[in-house]
Amino acid sequence: MLAQPLRPPSFGRALLYVGLFVLGAVIGAAGALVQPAWFPGGLLLALAAEAGLCVGAGRAVGRRGGSVAPAAGWALAVVLLTTSRPEGDFVFAAGSGSYLFLLGGIAVAVMCATLTPVRQPDDDPVRLGK
Repeated sequence: MLAQPLRPPSFGRALLYVGLFVLGAVIGAAGALVQPAWFPGGLLLALAAEAGLCVGAGRAVGRRGGSVAPAAGWALAVVLLTTSRPEGDFVFAAGSGSYLFLLGGIAVAVMCATLTPVRQPDDDPVRLGK
């Protein structure tokens, strides 16, 4: 039961993962704009939004991919927003709030993706040594 070959996800599940990826990117961009506006509260709000999305998606989907998809979208959006443009415009200033948002968001994404409950086999419980 546990050693089955990997199969690609169905079309509906793949579409769900793409939607969660885009939603994670939107949360990352919104968090990048909110966190410097109201410094301590905005930072906590942005990180709580990311954590809520990753945990909620993981529990709703029931697989780890549900948490990884929005976390990857968040990370991609934030990394793309860290680059400066030729005109000199940038989103993240060199301050402690920006670094806390980047590092805290990565930590939240890793924790949510790691702690998401994984699908268990439906057969009788199996224990080692039985």
